[in-house]
Amino acid sequence: MGLWTLLEGFLLLANALAILNEDRFLSPRGLGLSDFSAGQTKSFKGQVLGLIYATQYLRLPLILLNSIFIIVKLVSG
Repeated sequence: MGLWTLLEGFLLLANALAILNEDRFLSPRGLGLSDFSAGQTKSFKGQVLGLIYATQYLRLPLILLNSIFIIVKLVSG
């Protein structure tokens, strides 16, 4: 497993987190922003929720990274 494969895996994970819908998926499981209080930011659940919302906020850079990865895969084979 090379560095490129590891980066590709992280990009796929970020894509998976970015497409999670709060109303349909996160809120029924207790991960909605309304269920989250300021005192829970240090817990594991709070850290995961922060990661999910950070990836959803940074969708434009994810689109650019996906485009770069697609172009490199097309060129390199």
